[in-house]
Parts: sequence; C-alpha cells; structure tokens
Amino acid sequence: MKVIICKNYDEIARKATSMVIQEIKKNPQLNIGLATGSSPLGLYKNLIDAYKNNEISFSGVTSYNLDEYIGIDRSHPQSYYRFMFENLFKHIDIKPENIHLPNNDLTQIDHIANDYNQILHENPLDLQILGIGSNGHIGFNEPGTPLESETFIVTLDEQTRKDNSRFFKSIEEVPQYAITMGIKNIMYSKKIILIASGKEKAKAIHKMITGKITKEFPASILQLHPDCTIILDHESASQLS
Repeated sequence: MKVIICKNYDEIARKATSMVIQEIKKNPQLNIGLATGSSPLGLYKNLIDAYKNNEISFSGVTSYNLDEYIGIDRSHPQSYYRFMFENLFKHIDIKPENIHLPNNDLTQIDHIANDYNQILHENPLDLQILGIGSNGHIGFNEPGTPLESETFIVTLDEQTRKDNSRFFKSIEEVPQYAITMGIKNIMYSKKIILIASGKEKAKAIHKMITGKITKEFPASILQLHPDCTIILDHESASQLS
C-alpha cells in the first residue's frame, strides 16, 4: 500500500488524474472500475479536460461502476447512472456499449447481482477507483460484509444512509438497498487508487492503513492488495503518524 499526501483536494485530483492518464496511455483498452460520490469529482473533471485537450481518448476504454442504488429510476437526480453521465460519460468519447453500470431494477432483483458478477469475471479490471465511507465501506460493502464477497444486494447501513442523505431531501428518500461489487471483485483489480480528503475521513483512513484486517472495517482488506495507492490531503491524513 502506497500513501501519497497532497496539500489539498485539487492536488489529490491532479495526482489521481496523472495516474489514470498514464494507465490509459499504457493500455488504450483499459478496463476501469469507477466510483461515485464527491471524492472522484475532481478526477473526472480533469479527465474531461484531458480529453478535450486531445491528451487522451476513451474510445477503447471500458468502464464498470462499483455500485448503484436499487429501486430508483436511472433518471433520478441521485442515481449513479445519471451521476456518471453528468460528471463524465457525456463529456468524453467513451463508446456507449463500453459503459457498464449494475442493473438496479427492483423487479429483477433475483438475478441482477449474478448477471453483473459474470460480466466482471469475464472482463477483469485493470484499474479500480475508490473512495471510502466514514464507517470503512468501499463500494457499498458495509461493515460485516464477508471479505470473500462478490457482487451482491446489500441493505444499506444506517450510517451510510445518513452520510448520503445530504444528496437527498431527507434520509427517508435515501434508498434502503443497493447493488455493489463485492470485496473480492475489488481485490481482483490489478491496480487500485483510493481518494480521500477532509478531516471527517481521517479516522477511517487511519483505521484502514494501520488497523487490523477485519470484515467489520471492509477497507482494511486493501492492506493486502499488491498495487494499491491511497491519495490523501493533510486533513484526511492527520491521524497517521
């Protein structure tokens, strides 16, 4: 596990962007796992700029999103499908057929996890982008998730729903269920980049890097990944010695 400490969020985004661009240039047919939330927004903005400046092309890149809420329409302002199109996909030259997000149709809940899991097994990830929740979740792998888990339907932890309620009108509107890549899917990726900023992430970062590897703190498993880079600002790194 490599830790890079930057002076602020903008520097985090620039560093992550540089690493992603390098990976795409090395492998124009890159299979990349993508995250939502506030952490990767700067990265996505910079990647859009790099594309517009003809620095890179996404025409051969294939994307696979980590997770999605279940039971909300893809047109919903807080669906991860809409998030990805608004903040990345519609601004770059990625081919529509190369964009993969989990099916979140509640009426198909019996098989959507297996369907997405099969896609991931057939298309191993070269690079996975991650954030981290205050309770140590990665994707929607909540505390208590078995470390050998693969794509599954999750009942969202109350802390996660509280954390995400800022994006909704109230916590009651936050979906109770989601589909997520499992921890094992994430660990299969050849390379991982995790982005975190702000003092509210400091405790989680400290526990992830220095704590015991346990299913009660899912992000701790990243200690075992052979090529994982953690990019932080001074606030999120403040509890590291």
